[in-house]
Amino acid sequence: MRGLIFCLLFFPLFSFSQTYDLIPLTSGENTSLRGMSIVSGQVAWVSGSNGHIGKTTDAGKTWEWIKPLGHEKLDFRDIEAFDADRAIVVNAGSPAYILQTIDGGKTWTERYKNLDSAIFLDGMGFWNDQRGIVFGDPINGKMQLLRTIDAGLSWSDISGNLQAKMGVGEAAFAASGTTIKTMGNGKVWIATGGKVSNIYYSSNFGSTWQVFECPILQGENSTGPFSMDFYDDDHGIVVGGDYLKDKENENNILLTSNGGKTWIKPEKPVDGYRSGVVYITEKTLVATGSSGTDVSSDGGKNWYNISVVSMNVIQKSKTGDLILLAGNKGQIYRLTITPK
Repeated sequence: MRGLIFCLLFFPLFSFSQTYDLIPLTSGENTSLRGMSIVSGQVAWVSGSNGHIGKTTDAGKTWEWIKPLGHEKLDFRDIEAFDADRAIVVNAGSPAYILQTIDGGKTWTERYKNLDSAIFLDGMGFWNDQRGIVFGDPINGKMQLLRTIDAGLSWSDISGNLQAKMGVGEAAFAASGTTIKTMGNGKVWIATGGKVSNIYYSSNFGSTWQVFECPILQGENSTGPFSMDFYDDDHGIVVGGDYLKDKENENNILLTSNGGKTWIKPEKPVDGYRSGVVYITEKTLVATGSSGTDVSSDGGKNWYNISVVSMNVIQKSKTGDLILLAGNKGQIYRLTITPK
């Protein structure tokens, strides 16, 4: 399949100033990919079910598949990579593990283990290569929060720093590891959903927190925000909806211009449920999910569908212009954006 380009579905009344091509890179692995970390224009890591971790060092042309020894049955929902050698991965469910490699995936070391039957870690973010945070569903009403200051070698439980109790039926979705966003000197946003949806914000590495209401679709266990991104300290986006009704788009995308304090609907929403969203530039955004992929070229105000291929996650490289999407059965695609 390598080298073939999918024909994209364009909105008939909209003239794109850019062209968008989805290029299939690999597929066939027995894994649903949901974690992704793109280090550069060449190096990227992905993670998923059945203990699968994938790595490329040539912009996705070839992939190395890895299963950490003794953890082959885990569902790795999020991964953070720092280069071709160093990465940290988190699984969903109990027992909960945080694993680290420093030799390109050849060996993995347990840096955190929790046997509590109620533990469920949802996502991870890093401010730099030393300081990071992991969050999980509530236990006894308290969001689970872990923090590292030594590049993931050790993790401290800082759940007590968040004084607010979560609502009944409020949790988070580990659909793509992107309901958490870290930025700048200690800023972090966490989006929750289900029966209640909120945005939890800290400006000091998780030491103190504020809570903002998120008026996205909510009220059921399958509803809420499934992904979030920020372009800067003020401008951000959440996408989601109801994953059981993935072609519906009722109130499933919101924008903020004040750091998450308040949210507004776009003029034209995405086409359906979305589990991944990313800023490419200040004006260009891409959202993806099980019913397709949409783009916006005006900062998220108007969205147009470009593909109906099912995906779970999308990320842009920290440096460079590599954009990847991943989904079920080990599918990974590259998105290229070319000005007309």
